[in-house]
Amino acid sequence: MTQKYRVIIAATGVLLGLFMAWYFFDILIYIITAGLISLVGQPLVDLLSRFRIGKLQMPKWISALITLIVLLGLLVGFILVFVPMITRQAEMISRINIDEVVQYFAGVINDFQRILLSYDILETDQTLQGILERQIGGLINATDVSHAFEKLISITPTVLLGLFSVLFLSFFFLRDRQLLRNGILLFTPDRFQEEVSNVLHKSKVMLSRYLIGLITELLTMMILLSIGLSIVGVENTVLIGFIGGLMHVIPYLGPILGAIIGAVLGISADLSMGLYDTALNTAVWVIVIFSLVTLFDNLVLQPLIYSKSVNAHPIEIFIVILMAGSLAGIPGMMLAIPGYTVLRIVAKEFLSGFKLIDKLTENI
Repeated sequence: MTQKYRVIIAATGVLLGLFMAWYFFDILIYIITAGLISLVGQPLVDLLSRFRIGKLQMPKWISALITLIVLLGLLVGFILVFVPMITRQAEMISRINIDEVVQYFAGVINDFQRILLSYDILETDQTLQGILERQIGGLINATDVSHAFEKLISITPTVLLGLFSVLFLSFFFLRDRQLLRNGILLFTPDRFQEEVSNVLHKSKVMLSRYLIGLITELLTMMILLSIGLSIVGVENTVLIGFIGGLMHVIPYLGPILGAIIGAVLGISADLSMGLYDTALNTAVWVIVIFSLVTLFDNLVLQPLIYSKSVNAHPIEIFIVILMAGSLAGIPGMMLAIPGYTVLRIVAKEFLSGFKLIDKLTENI
């Protein structure tokens, strides 16, 4: 096969794959989610499958079912732990007296408003006090239990359909680890069977390594944030630490968003109890803790996870994340690293021989 023919075939396949992914996006999300669940649960399936009673070995479908029940149980337990924390935080926010808050911070608000007006950040007919009242009021309304229940009811059918689809696919992926691979190879021309098989194998290995590293990073961030915030006396530290750690799934931008959300939740707890004097100090402490933990993440964890798990240079990863963010926003940033990893593997199998491709894929 000539190099030109290989390039045309590869480009056509990529374009067709992108179109199919866009057209059947919901189904693709179900398949990806089920695939990730199968990666996480496969070690337990293998362990259970080796269990014997005399000469009888546990069937693979039972191992898959038990694994799925265990994972579902962990999810339910996780929800039962964090729902009371979220409810408690919502109650705190609902107790905030907007008029008292605005009156107490009137001097600071007016000074800040003059600065914003001098730089034309605010319009002359706008007031910072009015903006804050609307934002705090919106936050209180968003935590209203009745409104939240109405929204939950409205999305229940979609959630149930997605949950059933993911569980159904996950069961069969857990029962037969080669099911997805064989399905893809079934639609692959014979001349490309070896290349596509290599792509699937390498993608599974590298994405598994990346997923394990990412989970390790998120758990580490949650623990460090919770410990740090509890030391400085912030309320509801476990919830703030969980949200802040979870936001690290968004590369680079996530820690900033997590710090903002954490500061808002920390301040809301003080404002709900009328502790206006400590609110700003709480915000400062939250930002300091988030900054220190993020620094540890950037210097220690991310080089190990983002660079070594996918065998790419940090600058290379940074550029890819920026490009993905400009194309698809936050979802693009979240999918940038695994997507780029798969593209590199595909390029190595189908486009080797080009100087740039060989350089980018030399460590795969």
